[in-house]
Amino acid sequence: MLQDLLAQRVNPDVFSALSGLFPQDDDPRALSFAAGSPREDLFPVAAMRTAFDTAIVENGAHLFQYQTAQGNPALRAKLAARIGKWGQVTTTADNVVLTIGGQQAIELVAKALLNAGDEVAVEVPTYVGALAAFDLYQPTYHAVPLEADGLDLNRLEETLKRHPRIKLLYTVPDYHNPTGITMSVTKRRQLVDLANRYNFIILEDSPYRDLGYVHAPLPAIKSFDTEGRVVFVSSLSKILMPGLRTGWLVADGDLLAAIMKVRLASDLETNNIVHAAINAYLDSHDLDAHIDALKANYREQCAALVQGLAAYFPDEVTYTRPDGGFFDWVTLPKNVDAAALLTQTVIPQAHVTYVPGTNFYPDRDVHNGLRLCFTGLTPQEIDAGMQRLGAVIKQAVRGARPVV
Repeated sequence: MLQDLLAQRVNPDVFSALSGLFPQDDDPRALSFAAGSPREDLFPVAAMRTAFDTAIVENGAHLFQYQTAQGNPALRAKLAARIGKWGQVTTTADNVVLTIGGQQAIELVAKALLNAGDEVAVEVPTYVGALAAFDLYQPTYHAVPLEADGLDLNRLEETLKRHPRIKLLYTVPDYHNPTGITMSVTKRRQLVDLANRYNFIILEDSPYRDLGYVHAPLPAIKSFDTEGRVVFVSSLSKILMPGLRTGWLVADGDLLAAIMKVRLASDLETNNIVHAAINAYLDSHDLDAHIDALKANYREQCAALVQGLAAYFPDEVTYTRPDGGFFDWVTLPKNVDAAALLTQTVIPQAHVTYVPGTNFYPDRDVHNGLRLCFTGLTPQEIDAGMQRLGAVIKQAVRGARPVV
């Protein structure tokens, strides 16, 4: 049978988890805190249209020819300079690889490093897209909990001592997806020291690092890398437009060579037309000024979410207080299943959607968390949504009848 010929590599729970990122409610009153999407009204559409025209005029027919597997050299140089300035990473365009969004960068690293059964450490909860990329290789996962300032490094070292064959650690250190937590500078430096001592690779996924609403970006974990064992990944999806599908990574030496080998096998090269247009946009526009405008709006939305959680949610519920990024993480009492609550009560009664927390754990074994994204709604909508959701959660926690 055809099914017998297919490689059984994919955990089916991953695809249910990915579909769980977009719960639907067709009611006109519905408010979605689910998908991690930036605000469309903040996209620089007119400027980007001009940038595409400029790229075509300046490059002519050659723009549509095969180019280089690493991507547009001028854009790579700009990104190398950017991570050098804001992330304190000393690198060049030669170490930058453009990818189809940050997701492809994660998948390329997984493909370059992992064999079936390899051991992978992930912070929990963690980004479900990374789990999807890793699950193709049927790894043995080691879950490391998060603290208020990032990975619990004591627990990580205990895990490394018990499992010295861990090959890869995945982390989202800046305004974490899904919790909004940011790793401290001290822990970033200590994490690299652990990687050097226990011989593993760090995959640093940082698409939100420019979106700090209180502080400037912290030095990247990659900035402390002394042995070429950190791969830095980022994306323009959250700070420019996701439809451009442009991510990028920074790697060194043998690790870069391995990534480029699988890159060539995957798609030979990047989308040259899009990257030339992005480069033209950056030549004539101040990206940091655009990011400042994003932050001014998102800062208000983030504050509205935290204020709504404080005002409307019961004391038995805890939540993070992010100062950047897109997300907040809510923890319900252990006897409340966030997925069941969503489908059975929250959607039909409150007309609110969120992402149940079980999607963000490799073993799908934690059920009382949920992720809220605040970037797609106005402060007024956020307040209304938190009031409606809070009423339902009070019912679930205390057995009271909600008013929605």
